[in-house]
Amino acid sequence: MKNILVVGGAGYIGSHMCKYLVNNGYNPIVFDNLVCGHRQAVKFGPFIEGSIGDSRLIRHVFSDYEIEAVMHFAAFCYVGESVVEPGKYYRNNVAETLNLLEAMVEKNVNNFIFSSSCATYGEPVEIPITEQSPQNPINPYGKTKHMVEQILDDFKDAYGLESVCLRYFNAAGADPDGELGENHEPETHLIPLVLQTALGYRAAINIFGDDYFTRDGTCIRDYIHVNDLAQAHFLALEKLLDGQPGAKYNLGNGNGYSVKEVIKVASNVTEKPIPSKILGRRPGDRAILIGSSEKAVKELGWKPQFPNLDTIVETAWKWHKDHPFNINNSN
Repeated sequence: MKNILVVGGAGYIGSHMCKYLVNNGYNPIVFDNLVCGHRQAVKFGPFIEGSIGDSRLIRHVFSDYEIEAVMHFAAFCYVGESVVEPGKYYRNNVAETLNLLEAMVEKNVNNFIFSSSCATYGEPVEIPITEQSPQNPINPYGKTKHMVEQILDDFKDAYGLESVCLRYFNAAGADPDGELGENHEPETHLIPLVLQTALGYRAAINIFGDDYFTRDGTCIRDYIHVNDLAQAHFLALEKLLDGQPGAKYNLGNGNGYSVKEVIKVASNVTEKPIPSKILGRRPGDRAILIGSSEKAVKELGWKPQFPNLDTIVETAWKWHKDHPFNINNSN
């Protein structure tokens, strides 16, 4: 059974990835400092608690296990926080990733799958966004993801390290078995916040702006189920292990849903009223973000299993009903 090092494997997407790997005959080695991840989400494969900034520890992992590839999910991901604490983001998302890459080169591990983001594109110049769209990130979070992508290009030229960069749109949903789900502290993602409101943990869901040039005035986003993200990572892994070159791919469903539409779907799924409150626009929010994943479909053979928003919300609702929320009233 091949060992895959999953950095950030105790987090939302990383934990789902570990389950997907186990179900497909791989052994995930979970590496996480538990700053954002959760120990109870580590259910698949051995666990090492630590930071990839710890050079000695990460090299011990490569010595203790025969690692075939590394999947990297360990990044800070709050856009607003990155603006007020950029140093935190450059240190964790860039400097510590560089430390991991240097350890890989030293230990001759040449396959790397990177959790990137549509935030690398910045203000979209076209909808849907394709991999050929210009990358001009507008916040430190997006800049850190773009920097790592550039570092990976240089590491390929210098050391032959192959990588696949997967640029997500809005990850959502939960494990259909109800075993894993989304639990951020604080929570900033729309679907969990809406479900918290349905459960009575919040008085209302805040809508930041209803005067955008969209069909109902609220922002439109592209939601992708977390298991479909895992499937794409798995296909990227097999591509690299098969000796094929790396690449960069968008991961989205190609369909956009407005904030009001998400609330309506959630109300239908939960069979509960979901009050909302209109507030002013947030700085930096774009009206529409929708991605084209045609390249991933064509080159990876990716076939999303949960493309419908109703199904995405249903899986999230199944998990959230059985798990208490940690409420941060600032959201």
